[in-house]
Amino acid sequence: MQSTMTTNTITKERRNNSMKKRIENVLTRARNVLSNPSGDQMTGWLIVVLVVVVVGAVFMTLYQGSITEIWDSIVDKITGLLS
Repeated sequence: MQSTMTTNTITKERRNNSMKKRIENVLTRARNVLSNPSGDQMTGWLIVVLVVVVVGAVFMTLYQGSITEIWDSIVDKITGLLS
């Protein structure tokens, strides 16, 4: 019975609020957290920087060989044009 009531509540909420409206609500809440002058703004930016660094490190680790090959081919083409 609880599952049916939860499902009905979720369905009702989805009918009342479109996906666009729900995304706007999430973005508004995120903006409020990042612009809150009580110190949460710094915490939010530190989290953003941490995520960017971690994603960059994972990307570099996974694709290091490909990046090296691409870079070497670019250098070879440039040196070929210069000589």
